[in-house]
Amino acid sequence: MTNTSHQANTHATIQQRSPSLFQALVPITLLMLMLATSVWLFGDNSSYGPNQIALLIAAASASLVGLYNGQSWANLQEGIVHGISVALGAILIILTVGALVGTWLLAGIVPTMIYFGLELLSPSWFYAASCLICAIVAVSIGSSWTTAATIGVALMGIASGLGLSLPIAAGAVVSGAYFGDKMSPLSDTTNLAPAVSGSELFAHIRYMSWVSLPALGITLVAYALMGLSSDTGANPESLVQMQQDLDALFNINVWMLLPLLFLLVLAALGQPALPSIFAGALLGGVWALMFQPERVAVMAGDDAGVLAGVQAVWLAFSDGTIVESGNATLDELLSGGGMSSMLNTVWLVVCAMTFGGVMEQTGLLRRVLQSLLRLIKTTASLITTTILTAFATNILTADQYISLVLPGRMFKAEYAERGLDPRVLSRSLENGGTITSVLIPWNTCAVFMFGVLGVSPLEYAPYAFFALLVPIIGIVYAYLDFRILRLTDES
Repeated sequence: MTNTSHQANTHATIQQRSPSLFQALVPITLLMLMLATSVWLFGDNSSYGPNQIALLIAAASASLVGLYNGQSWANLQEGIVHGISVALGAILIILTVGALVGTWLLAGIVPTMIYFGLELLSPSWFYAASCLICAIVAVSIGSSWTTAATIGVALMGIASGLGLSLPIAAGAVVSGAYFGDKMSPLSDTTNLAPAVSGSELFAHIRYMSWVSLPALGITLVAYALMGLSSDTGANPESLVQMQQDLDALFNINVWMLLPLLFLLVLAALGQPALPSIFAGALLGGVWALMFQPERVAVMAGDDAGVLAGVQAVWLAFSDGTIVESGNATLDELLSGGGMSSMLNTVWLVVCAMTFGGVMEQTGLLRRVLQSLLRLIKTTASLITTTILTAFATNILTADQYISLVLPGRMFKAEYAERGLDPRVLSRSLENGGTITSVLIPWNTCAVFMFGVLGVSPLEYAPYAFFALLVPIIGIVYAYLDFRILRLTDES
């Protein structure tokens, strides 16, 4: 019986056909057309359902190709489940960040950061300062997500108070956060890229600095020029009024910043993101009960009882904080968060990973990458192809980790055969994979930034100068043969 089953399985395997390049391009082309149509028809609302449908229809077309080539539905479903399981850690972090934002708003932590930020930051250098602040924090803790969910949220509030452009502010936050994430030895992607390519972590970081530091320098100059020429809609009186309103709504003092310090220390010590952020959310709830009893009572329906306070914090965890001060701008700024606010983001991630899982399981993605290898003639074209392939993998699989691992496996032998140092591969993977993930609206990184910063990737992408410059500088270096390391007998 077992032997018969084995023969049947073997026969089924033999019957499976390798996909053609045309078959591989059908789901990709369909997805690109549908996503473009989605943006055209729905604009910024395309991420609230239309993009999800486009991803699922494209996944269905890839599944049909797989079935036509002899794959079973059980096999395809296994690929879908695996694809989604890859993103489960990110999904849990996304939900937990929603809880953190909700409790930190209720506890007055975010309002306190906004209050002090309005005193320290001026419109003329706000964009450059925001980018630099996020870069320093992200280098220290190794997490662009944690940086954006804490410092980034406060900076967006300050930008709103100063009457500055929110898309440019979001671009500055993203640029700084991703520079820090890319250059930090505590970052998971910064560790993953050299692990895949066979280079050493700190050598990889030093080699990346040849691209990252010039990109950051140009980015800061651009933000400084934009800040100097910005037409702010705020005046000193309105800023003072906003500070007074914040002080009236919340108990503002330096103790409110301790949960932020607690979370940053945990991240700097290399503690896992999920429990660290959840602990920060819990601490925010405790801070709300201790320091903001009046705001908690309002959330609880003007009930000051202990159980009512617990209920208010519970609601902040699940559905976020609601502020009704009579100032519409302030109410919008201080209301939000909660796990429920991230459900659309989770929906988008699940649909994106479904498409990516099917594309990988059916071999369609690998077929496209194999075709690219045939076009490579020179070292410059190899590096350029690696960067573009990592970017394309980000588009197709919606996951920055796959954009590092899959092209890394595909191109590693080719780099070794051409006598290139593994650091050339690891840097190229980061230039095209880690950095560009935040520019693609359905990628897990971009949807996370959308969830916490409140600005669509389509809006902030033109101003995320660091993420735009890094791949370009990497390709320019390749064609100039600048800092392209070769293996020597000694190495």
